[in-house]
Amino acid sequence: MEFENGSVIDGRYKVLSRLGAGGMADVYLAEDEQLGRKVALKLLHRRFSEDPGFVERFRREAQAAASLQHPCVVQVYDRGAFDGTYYIAMEYLEGRSLKQLIRQEAPLEPLRAIDIAIQILKAARFAHRRGVIHRDLKPHNVIVDEGDNAKVTDFGIARAGASDMTETGSIMGTAQYLSPEQAQGHAVSETSDLYSIGVVLYEMLTGRVPFDADSAVTIALKHVSETPIPPRQIVPGIPEPLEQAVLWALNKNPADRPADAEEFIRVLEQIRDAIASGHPGQITASMAAVSAAAVGAAAAGTVPTTVMPAAAAVAPYDLAPPVPANGDEPIPPTRPPGDRDRGAWPWIALLLILLLLAGGGVAAYLLTRPVKVTMPTVVGEQLSVAQAQVQNRGLTPNVLYETSKYPSRQVIGQSPLGGSRIDQGSTVTLTVSSGPGNVSIPPVVQLSRQQAVRQLKHSGLKVSRVLSESSGTVPKGQATRTDPGSGTSVPVGSSVTLYISSGKPPIPVQNVVGDTEAAAKAALSAFNVTTTNRPSTTAQPGTVIAQSPSGGNAPPGSDVSLVIATAPTTAKVPDVVGDTAAAAASQLKGAGFKVVRKVQTTSRQSQDGNVISQSPASGGSAPKGSTVTIVVGKYKAPTGTTTTTGQQPTTTNPTSTTG
Repeated sequence: MEFENGSVIDGRYKVLSRLGAGGMADVYLAEDEQLGRKVALKLLHRRFSEDPGFVERFRREAQAAASLQHPCVVQVYDRGAFDGTYYIAMEYLEGRSLKQLIRQEAPLEPLRAIDIAIQILKAARFAHRRGVIHRDLKPHNVIVDEGDNAKVTDFGIARAGASDMTETGSIMGTAQYLSPEQAQGHAVSETSDLYSIGVVLYEMLTGRVPFDADSAVTIALKHVSETPIPPRQIVPGIPEPLEQAVLWALNKNPADRPADAEEFIRVLEQIRDAIASGHPGQITASMAAVSAAAVGAAAAGTVPTTVMPAAAAVAPYDLAPPVPANGDEPIPPTRPPGDRDRGAWPWIALLLILLLLAGGGVAAYLLTRPVKVTMPTVVGEQLSVAQAQVQNRGLTPNVLYETSKYPSRQVIGQSPLGGSRIDQGSTVTLTVSSGPGNVSIPPVVQLSRQQAVRQLKHSGLKVSRVLSESSGTVPKGQATRTDPGSGTSVPVGSSVTLYISSGKPPIPVQNVVGDTEAAAKAALSAFNVTTTNRPSTTAQPGTVIAQSPSGGNAPPGSDVSLVIATAPTTAKVPDVVGDTAAAAASQLKGAGFKVVRKVQTTSRQSQDGNVISQSPASGGSAPKGSTVTIVVGKYKAPTGTTTTTGQQPTTTNPTSTTG
């Protein structure tokens, strides 16, 4: 049976999408059209809905789950019947299952794993105090949001109080997370849930479950008979006290595990604080005792190594009468002939007496039965208001305090659930927030930005700002400090400013132009100095003729470039007298010289545009890159006189240009 998107269940829940399926039910995302909110709707498979015994257990178990209102428990809103089956409407959570988180990110950092485990334990503690045992705690039944806030769901196979809501001797749960007593079909207790949480913590830390195999039966036998591999043999970085706490929870004998969820929480909080302070090896005396118990009972191999005999293991299943192959009614037990009528009348008389007594008891009950009152809804109220409302109904409040993110003295849970009909004079339990409490700011120096932010968040703090600052000791990109500083005790949820190193502070860059190369490098030893050579006709070879940057401030280790003078090479000066100006300039440049051209008037028409003289003269050598000056004639006819052949021209107002 599958519902299409848009289907309306029980005239109220509009199906939006299918979230998944399990062994007993399909789960849909739906919209509650009466209250305008999204819910997770779990619908039983039809084969279970046709079993009256199973339906009754389902009804009672749903009622038990609905009585659990706690920040770490997925709330059950409603239950009902529709189209031949039954459903539960639950709180819908944005996020992913812990199993998905483990598959994608395990092994988790110890602090993160502890934080999630404590939240699961708080849900178990709340349920256990109300007589509800989950029986199937596993990462698939834990929803984790982006802030690592965890909520436990699926109390659908829970056992409430002393009533056994599953078949006698049957095994409920998932094989990899079963306690040894569940694997053998024995009665479960609070410590059975703690064993399962120990398996979940083991998996978060290592990325694998303690016991696995191809069949559920083989896995169950391993829970009963084998010792788990210590987590540190898989992930060596796990702190030893944390490994010991995990092994403590995985003891085969329930009496050797934590006494209750409260004790397990207290030990994990001690380990978390020790890790956050940077001293994971320092644990209290009580934790040392736990460590000894865990190592002695789980790691040292003193757990039972024998499997329960097969006959004893299956005996509970053989108590029912046989069922014919054709599907008819069960065959009743038979008796030997001749025993059928023996002693019948005394038994009939006894039955009549019992019926009379029972009738009297019923009459007495009807006359003396207590008055029923409606339990008020007080979650969210201040304790004084809640107590007054409860007492006004003739009920007695029992107050339990619990550290939480909610304001001090605010009611965060109640049992029974608001709206329940209970006997007047009954005791009701109110779970009240004692406030978030205080936390010590953990040290984060030299952690990466990501690691530092996560460390602070795991300690219950908010990172409000991340600022940069230079540091002479902390490498770039690592945390330098927090404000307030590490070790400061502040309320949970306080804002903290995190400082990240931008590297060493800038220092002055000395100008070394004119210094020798060796002296320049010594003066700039705090920087990464690179050099290039350049011939120079003016600077002494081996001296600095240029640098970049040439001043200001720069971080140590940054680059500074120097140009070092080298002696120029020489070349023969060519003879260009009589050549045209263009030809002379081309020949000189080709020889490696610079050219300066001067103009001089001449009365000789043959010298017009030609080189009259040069300096230095041809035939000698000069440094390449040096300057050769050429004088170029410019013809000007004389006025009023006759020029005599061979007469030297008169120079007037020579000009010079560079060519």
